[in-house]
Amino acid sequence: MCTIMATTGSLTTLSEFEEAFARTKYRGPDDTRIIRTGKGLMGFHRLSIMGLTPAGMQPFVRDECCVVCNGELYGFEKTKKELELKGYSFSSGSDCELILPLYFEYGIEMFDMLDAEFVCVIYDGRTGEYIAARDPIGIRPLYYGYDAEGCIAFASEPKSLMGICSKVMPFPPGCYWRNGGFTRYRDMTETGEQVSGDLDEITGNIRKLLTKGVSKRLVADAKVGFLLSGGLDSSLVCAIAARESDEPIRTFAVGMDIDPIDLKYAKTVADYIGSDHTEVIMSRQDVLNALEDVIYLLGTYDITTIRASIGMYLVCKAIHERTDIRVILTGEISDELFGYKYTDFAPSAEAFQEEACKRIREIHMYDVLRADRCISGNSLEGRVPFGDLDFVKYVMAIDPEIKLNKYGKGKYLLRKAFEGDGILPDEILWREKAAFSDAVGHSMVDDLKEYAETCYTDEEYEEGRMKYEFARPFTKESLLYRDIFEKYYPGQAEMIIDFWMPNKSWEGCNVNDPSARVLSNYGDSGK
Repeated sequence: MCTIMATTGSLTTLSEFEEAFARTKYRGPDDTRIIRTGKGLMGFHRLSIMGLTPAGMQPFVRDECCVVCNGELYGFEKTKKELELKGYSFSSGSDCELILPLYFEYGIEMFDMLDAEFVCVIYDGRTGEYIAARDPIGIRPLYYGYDAEGCIAFASEPKSLMGICSKVMPFPPGCYWRNGGFTRYRDMTETGEQVSGDLDEITGNIRKLLTKGVSKRLVADAKVGFLLSGGLDSSLVCAIAARESDEPIRTFAVGMDIDPIDLKYAKTVADYIGSDHTEVIMSRQDVLNALEDVIYLLGTYDITTIRASIGMYLVCKAIHERTDIRVILTGEISDELFGYKYTDFAPSAEAFQEEACKRIREIHMYDVLRADRCISGNSLEGRVPFGDLDFVKYVMAIDPEIKLNKYGKGKYLLRKAFEGDGILPDEILWREKAAFSDAVGHSMVDDLKEYAETCYTDEEYEEGRMKYEFARPFTKESLLYRDIFEKYYPGQAEMIIDFWMPNKSWEGCNVNDPSARVLSNYGDSGK
């Protein structure tokens, strides 16, 4: 990961910009550069992944224009050759050096052309215009706000805009900002023609597209590693990568010291695919010690996100401290596409699809945010194969009647796609899902709840929760997280739209805890 920041007005001084920008130095520890752009400033903290030489340092400047981009442009080599035929020359091996030539050739239409996880800010010195954009799922983070002059500012994380902008909000995915307004250039929930018909054909396409999505994300000039929980999603990513790689891949799993659920499954997968596997063990005290740091890093009060982040943060911390790996592949976004435990309760195919669309639109505030912060917070870059644009587009277009759990097994289509080719043991391919925050060990969530109980009396809880009108806390645990969030991001709760919870309007889903453990269909997920 890298960090970008840009102001468009003159109110922020260079020293103020440097201080604010330094708050996210961990995202790009290799180098820093800040330049003036018109009335504003533009900065870049670099984590070298592609084009490791100093020539790949940003901002890139060309013909009175400049750009900062945190992104990976997949298949950029072909595009680069096409641009060279048009007369452009390049000084680095960085994929992001293509952004300005693409802008010169295609203007803002370029954003919809990119097969990429990216955010960027362009300053066109020929017109004095600023343009910003974010990828269609929001895998790379970007926030914005307005200074006291009413000028917009952008940054990879909200902490860089605190003190500069009174209100900070996430930049909407699949949009660009230009001339004072946002325009959506792609909506991943609008899929066009519905995919239906032969189940073998559909699952075959799922297998091909996911394999391609993993393969393209293995390309890096830095070393690549993999998070492996032992669940279906991360296991598939690792198994595909192991098949595509000439050498054993490196996998990492995390679990509690007393009751880890997933460590044994992760080891089963690692042994099967022949990976170089590492286990990271955490204790109750490790969890509690990390809690406040994790909430500050995340910039959220959401219960699900925080619970699931602690293990992920600690395993990424270990990777950063013990290895020279720079890129991490992970398994996010599969649930939003194929269903959770709670979507088994969907009353109809239409309701299932509506819920999937809502989750895909909002995931940049939850699981994608978690993956980004836990990985980048440890100076690593995260890549998300299930977020491949072609893959997401295809799966979202599948007739939801086929995606409903009518098969007695959640995520049936994804499992069926890899059935019979020996990529994973059947005990993993057909294993029931366990939520990551529970699967590191049920005791972790229990420890957090118990700790929150010690922080407030019943009277203090009732009084404390009533302070907040937006996304009001509804348990002592949620109040604890909100109070810590407000310590670092006062008045910014609207950065997160709501709590990531099951759809309470569905029968069987009216619960007050986001853990799948409270659902009647949890079954043997946690065994």
